[in-house]
Amino acid sequence: MKKLLAILLTALFVLSGLALAESSGASAASGTLVIYSPHDASPLEAGVKLFEAAYPGIEVQVVAAGTGELLQRIAAESENPLADVLWGGGADSLAAFKSYFDPYVCANDAVIDEAYKDKDDLWIGESPLPMVIFYNRELVKDEEAPKTWNDLLDPKWKGQIAYASPAKSGSAFTQLCTMIFANGGPEGGGWDFVKAFYANLDGKVQDSSGNCHKLVKTGEYKIGITIEKSAVLYEGDDTVGYNYPAGNSAVPDGVAMVKNCPNPDNAKLFIDFVTGVECQTEQSTNWKRRPVRTDMDTGSLPALSELDLADYDFDWAANNKPEIIETWQDIMVG
Repeated sequence: MKKLLAILLTALFVLSGLALAESSGASAASGTLVIYSPHDASPLEAGVKLFEAAYPGIEVQVVAAGTGELLQRIAAESENPLADVLWGGGADSLAAFKSYFDPYVCANDAVIDEAYKDKDDLWIGESPLPMVIFYNRELVKDEEAPKTWNDLLDPKWKGQIAYASPAKSGSAFTQLCTMIFANGGPEGGGWDFVKAFYANLDGKVQDSSGNCHKLVKTGEYKIGITIEKSAVLYEGDDTVGYNYPAGNSAVPDGVAMVKNCPNPDNAKLFIDFVTGVECQTEQSTNWKRRPVRTDMDTGSLPALSELDLADYDFDWAANNKPEIIETWQDIMVG
């Protein structure tokens, strides 16, 4: 009996020691963390507050802007990095700049599918993002709302489509590539579709993808192309609706550690945190962001297996981004 009691007491001391070590590890973390992020303000603020509560000794600074702008800024600062981590932006956009990131295998690697991680561990997916066609129900009837990419070419939508510049918005870049792949690919008619699509925009292109769903909601545009996480925030609002077009994509938002960043230990803590259960649950529950973890369900969102996903050529999108943007801009100027 005494031997059993001794074993139990030893186990208790070990468990208490581990808990104390974890607690002291969180409290011992200190210094600064600079986050660059294109995320919408509310989920961004919520995620940062959760991290600050977990690591009160770390002073967090946030720089918010579009994905393209932040990536260009990271490149320009590469000789003297100011940011520690980039949180958000389509992974294909991050992959195009991955020479500016340091590799890191996060603590949650085992529950993240290989499709949502860079093969060299230079970025990690944190939320897969299908695309949707968003519409104002006060201006567009459900039955006439576009359900395919080709529906966007209907002349009745000319000048009525909210779409952001792929040169400035990571999600708009992903949308552009998705439309190309869904319509024959870059060598098989995809760019012809883009030309017809741009003609139907009637020269109206937004600076930010975050504006697109807002402009549709206010009725300035009848329809718009946006990401699932923006559309589902209107759940319960009968004045707007959205459709998942056939030939979709689910490129994830990513998170990455900036190469030679000032605070690499804190950057790693943050990457572990945003791919962890607490943050993934909060972002999914409160902001309808699809979790990347395989040990979590998607809640009210349809499973990716239920969507018609195109064969998204990730390498082409990532490795040819400058040429893709240049071709888009050539189409804009005619």
